[in-house]
Amino acid sequence: MLSDKVVLITGGTGSFGKLFVKRVFEQYKPKKLIIYSRDELKQHEMAKVFSEKDYPCIRYFLGDVRDANRLLRALSGVDIVIHAAALKHVPAAEYNPFEFIKTNVLGAQNLIDACIERGVSKVVALSTDKACNPINLYGATKLCSDKLFVAGNSYAGESGPRFSVVRYGNVVGSRGSVIPFFLNLKPTGQLPITDTRMTRFWITLDQGIDLVFTALENMLGGEIFVPKIPSMKVTDLAAAVAPECKLNIVGVRPGEKLHECMIGEDDAGFTYEYDKYFIVQPAIHQWHADPVRIAGGTLVAESFRYSSDLNQQWLSRDDLLRILGKYEHRDSELVLKRPTEEVVDS
Repeated sequence: MLSDKVVLITGGTGSFGKLFVKRVFEQYKPKKLIIYSRDELKQHEMAKVFSEKDYPCIRYFLGDVRDANRLLRALSGVDIVIHAAALKHVPAAEYNPFEFIKTNVLGAQNLIDACIERGVSKVVALSTDKACNPINLYGATKLCSDKLFVAGNSYAGESGPRFSVVRYGNVVGSRGSVIPFFLNLKPTGQLPITDTRMTRFWITLDQGIDLVFTALENMLGGEIFVPKIPSMKVTDLAAAVAPECKLNIVGVRPGEKLHECMIGEDDAGFTYEYDKYFIVQPAIHQWHADPVRIAGGTLVAESFRYSSDLNQQWLSRDDLLRILGKYEHRDSELVLKRPTEEVVDS
């Protein structure tokens, strides 16, 4: 699937990008793998692990998705794009809204235009549960981004690139996420909890990458792929990570939900269920009724809603500890100790 292809990943120096590159080299032989990101220090650090000497096909390309001309240059000759670049910190988005719009929305459109111009074959964009029925600025920008990528298939025409989206929940141990945050606070003896009722979807980075591979293999363009993943209460998460710590209830932050939703009732009429994931088909052009597109899937119930509090799968404390046993804590993220096997049923 990726062998003999030129692959570019935006935001490639993040938690997802680093493991994605590792998995690609383990499973495929790409002609070229381009890391496109704006932070020279992160590229320098990543190049210590994936050097051009040891991995002759890897390239590091400094650039920002806000820069349309730079994207055009970077995408010359590229076959497949994974779009992982985004600003994603919820409180920061509330106080710096247009900065998020410039990266998450305008940057997405820049990428779509450049991919069409350069004749890219497939594009998979990473999204978030916060894009479903958003109440915060970050979620709203990702919803806009999702809509742009879905509509990009019409914009590109029949012979142009195919664009699809993968949408999933909180990633275990990703940079700046709650688990490394709690681990950093563990020595203080207290953990801030927004609300004891709060639940979240959880997914491992490996599962997220598997979903991207699934999308690349099965996409026809316009789909939103949503994995079947477990939920967990934030209090259970805290008890697993730091059982000796006292919980300090601090209240819900601006733009934060008690429970996250990945598929809302309004999308039920376009959503099909498969063994390990759902697909939200695009409403445009009646694509959701195309027998080729929906083959093998089952239309969900009219009242279907996939939310973290109504989930049928739950992550136990022992499950989470088993996952965390495969990582080591480094500052603001968790890093895999060794190659990992799936540990959460999806």
